[in-house]
Amino acid sequence: MSLKNVLIIVDNIDESIDFYEELFGLRVITRLEGNVIMSEGLVLQDVDVWYDSTKIHTTPHNNMTELYFEDNDIEGIIEKLESGKYVVSYVTDLMELEGGQKLVRFYDPSGNLIEVRTPVSYN
Repeated sequence: MSLKNVLIIVDNIDESIDFYEELFGLRVITRLEGNVIMSEGLVLQDVDVWYDSTKIHTTPHNNMTELYFEDNDIEGIIEKLESGKYVVSYVTDLMELEGGQKLVRFYDPSGNLIEVRTPVSYN
């Protein structure tokens, strides 16, 4: 058995596609009935499709899951976040950890938690 994808619920598919393409360089692989499969195994599902099939309401900002990314240009990610194009809120401001690794946590426009860190440097 192998894990194929991670699905997150989003309020606006087109806004979410743009967000994940611009910030993380993901690309759309396919679109099917309210679902968008993106590169790196991320699947976006429209909140209405989720509710229609499960009858379960979603809870944004629930902190039960986190998408984790690594990027050498974490400051560039923050510049994009602060461009005014997206409504995001920070959970953890940019910080530097012992050893020099940087991290930031924030919510995507639909309230999914994201963490971005610079790669670990093993000197």
